[in-house]
Amino acid sequence: MKATLLLADYAQVAEGKLTIVGGVWSVTGPEPAPFGIAILIQVPWDQANVRHTMRLELLDADGVPVSVETDDGDEEAIVFFDDLVFEVGRPPGLKPGTPLDFPVAVNSGPLPIPPGGRYEWRLSIDGRSDEDWRLAFTTREETDEEE
Repeated sequence: MKATLLLADYAQVAEGKLTIVGGVWSVTGPEPAPFGIAILIQVPWDQANVRHTMRLELLDADGVPVSVETDDGDEEAIVFFDDLVFEVGRPPGLKPGTPLDFPVAVNSGPLPIPPGGRYEWRLSIDGRSDEDWRLAFTTREETDEEE
């Protein structure tokens, strides 16, 4: 499978197409901001009509899952999909061998992650990940406004 991931201010899927607003950035902050992730998965012909699972999680520069504190004081990893099942069917008349597009849009409010860090969204499909299925970004350092 092939997957392309893009960070954006907002992403949407409509009629099988991705709409991306304020896309392709890799630096944000230092204050948390809302964002979107546009994902295009290309499913090989021979993997059509087969159930697949995907996971999208946020990791820090050391590959450790990033957690946030919940209202009850517990730490919870930031995961958008955890074993989300998808299946792509072959439309009638499609030439054999043609990969099948599966667009996905994820939008989130601001996440309370520390400024001055390097992070990555990591996609896995059927428990497997790929170097190209990673979407890295940096949060700016906080500056002292009194200077």
